[in-house]
Amino acid sequence: MKHPLKSVTWLRENIENSKLIILDVSSSKQNIVIPRAKYFDLSNKFSDTSSSFPNTFPLVEQFESESRNLGINSTSQIIIYDSKGIYFSPRVWWMYKTMGHENVFVLNGGLPEWINHDFETDSEYSTLNNHGTFKAILHSTKLYSYKDIIRNINTKKFQLIDARSEGRFSGKSPEPREGLKSGNIPNSINLPYERLLSNGKYKSKKEIELIFNTTFKSNKPLVFSCGSGVTACIVLLASEMILDNETGVYDGSWTEYASLTKTFIKKVELIKRIINRQTTSCSNGSPFHFSRYPFWHY
Repeated sequence: MKHPLKSVTWLRENIENSKLIILDVSSSKQNIVIPRAKYFDLSNKFSDTSSSFPNTFPLVEQFESESRNLGINSTSQIIIYDSKGIYFSPRVWWMYKTMGHENVFVLNGGLPEWINHDFETDSEYSTLNNHGTFKAILHSTKLYSYKDIIRNINTKKFQLIDARSEGRFSGKSPEPREGLKSGNIPNSINLPYERLLSNGKYKSKKEIELIFNTTFKSNKPLVFSCGSGVTACIVLLASEMILDNETGVYDGSWTEYASLTKTFIKKVELIKRIINRQTTSCSNGSPFHFSRYPFWHY
């Protein structure tokens, strides 16, 4: 079991540590920041912007280069926070872990907790931009693809945990992404990330353990999903506080799964219409060839 969280009190006491890198990973730049913090642009610099899906995991070279631009070294201790308390920070924590950097932590409660303690703040981000020596080493076993998820529906080699709300998981509430249906991936279990938080902070380990134990029990690897791979990491981080299971994230999450499944269904419907037409043609002596339709194999 690991201890991926740091308190604001700890950060205040260690803020002058020269090896400490503080990253604000909020969705946009803030007017109030923790001293020495640098802005981590998750959407534009640390995601694959060529992907049609949001928050797609970046290329190794991209991640390494942008981390170095923030002055991060392989020996740095990274503290991550965001303006919502706990939201984007576990995603970035998991990204650094997946890129081989173990000395990384989430500030429990983030900026709101820091402000609640009346600790000193700045109005601008740090401009100290020494080029770092960070080296990214991808641990690909922590990343799961659409094919992995489809295969697991039958093999059941890992347990899929969905961090979305109960309404979105059940299909009763709409998805925030326009045109995307709600619902769930077969054999997945719903554990809404909000259940693990209280006032923008993680609940105690004892409370988190009770929530997990009453939701599911499994010795299999745990793979976490949500809408786009962000809040899945909130639940993943909580699991690492209390469990020893191997963990990973389905990076495309429900957005990718629902989109690709919808495309597949459309292809099947098209094939059925073609077969019906070709069946009529075959009755008149014209043979039907699947090879003419390469989309038959999805």
